[in-house]
Amino acid sequence: DVQLQASGGGLVQAGGSLRLSCAASGFTFSDYNIGWFRQASGAARDRVSCISPSAIGISYYADSVNGRFTISRDNAKNTVNLQMNSLKPEDTAVYYCAAFRPSEYACSGYGFIERGMDYWGKGTLVTVSS
Repeated sequence: DVQLQASGGGLVQAGGSLRLSCAASGFTFSDYNIGWFRQASGAARDRVSCISPSAIGISYYADSVNGRFTISRDNAKNTVNLQMNSLKPEDTAVYYCAAFRPSEYACSGYGFIERGMDYWGKGTLVTVSS
């Protein structure tokens, strides 16, 4: 069975840092783009960041997190990490990881869209207090 498990959420003060992890199993992890979305209470789900397979070597960041968040992958551990620094109250949301095939949708501003995701994990809550 395909599984994507997000972890690392929690409560942090504004300006602080958190590191989210997405552990994957049940598919060929190294062949897939992995992305992070987030959904604040009462809002639509927004894309945050994605990373392509290592052979392609691309990452994408939404404007709202560019320069503060860093995405990385460890194919040996089937894990993608999202290092979140300089957190703001507006970063408060449930964060979801998802996997999608680069042959169908690219990890880019055009390709990283909800309907392009093949697999979704359950979310992890990030709360940033002011």
